[in-house]
Parts: sequence; structure tokens; C-alpha cells
Amino acid sequence: MLTVWGRENSTNVKKVLWLLDELGEMYQLINAGGAYGKVNEPLYLSLNPNGLVPCLQDEDFILWESNAILRYLAERSGNPAFWGSNTQQRAAADKWLDWVSSSLPTPFRQVFVNLVRTPEDQRDMAAVASGMATFEKLWTVVDAVLAKQTWLSGDKFGLGDIPMGCFAYAWFELDIQRQSQPNLERWYQQLTQRPAYRKRVMIPLS
Repeated sequence: MLTVWGRENSTNVKKVLWLLDELGEMYQLINAGGAYGKVNEPLYLSLNPNGLVPCLQDEDFILWESNAILRYLAERSGNPAFWGSNTQQRAAADKWLDWVSSSLPTPFRQVFVNLVRTPEDQRDMAAVASGMATFEKLWTVVDAVLAKQTWLSGDKFGLGDIPMGCFAYAWFELDIQRQSQPNLERWYQQLTQRPAYRKRVMIPLS
């Protein structure tokens, strides 16, 4: 059986658990990271020397880095919805994994950490404003793409929608003023209809 090390409120862990549920895979979750600790203990560091979550165990195969885990699980499953039948289909979805990783984490930390995990009197509102401005520009890119296609992965939901979907939940759940992005909002509403998304991503922000 597959084993995932991580905590359910981690954006990167959410990605992996969401895909596993979409695939109908059996797995065990070992709570690690944050309040659970464990990530700096010798056992965990022998699996992931970075001391970060998630980490995947598949028998004697160990894999860290959340997007690498997503690609591995998608190819391992052979499910055409998540591992396209040709190179171009796979690449069209896969580019979003890299785009999200290179574009969203910094503004996300500026907004989310300050508004959710920092006491009000200690918040850096200048950082929040900077993160919001960056987010709005990035969401404009996503909205324009979604004006031409139903999902980020193409005509159907797929691997390319998963990383962005985890950030989108926090964005729409936060009590903030947002610019109207109708195609992004439509796509997000589609995600909220997926049982695995509601189970693994739509949990209280913490």
C-alpha cells in the first residue's frame, strides 16, 4: 500500500491526497510536519533529507517533491484522465504544475501567512498588498486561458488543474476584496462539485 507522510492542511500535501482520491487509490497517511513534528527526526530525514512534506513511499520506492509525486502517481495509474494519451496532451496539462510552483508560492505566503497564521497586530499589511497585486496579475493569465477552454488541462479535468485548485480554494475562502475573474470563478465552481476536492482541499484554513 502507498504511504503518504504529511499534514492535511499543507497545500502540497492536499495536492497528493486529492489526486489519490480521484484515482481511487488505497493509501495510509502518516501525520507529519507542523504541529505533528517528525520531519526533523532521523527516520523521516532518511526518507526526505529536506525535512519537508509530502513524502511518498511505494514499497521500497521513496519520492519527495509534490509535483514529482503527482506525475508519478498519474503515470503509475495509467488513467487517461490524468496521464494523457499523447505527449502534447500531457505537456499541456503538465506546464501548469511548473507555472504554479514558480509563480504562486511567494504571493501566497505574503497573503495567506499574514491573514491566517499571524496575529492581527503583527501582520505585515504591505506584504499582503504586494501579494494581492501579484495574485491579481497571475489570475488574469489563468482567467484568459479559461476563457478558451473548460479546464486548465483542456476540455476535461486533469492533472493540470490540481495544483492550481489548491491555491484557488484559499484565494476564494479568504475574506478579501477580489477583482472579478469570471472564467476563473466558473472553473473554481466546477472544482467544488468534485467529491475528492471537497474532502481533501475544502477544509478550514489553518
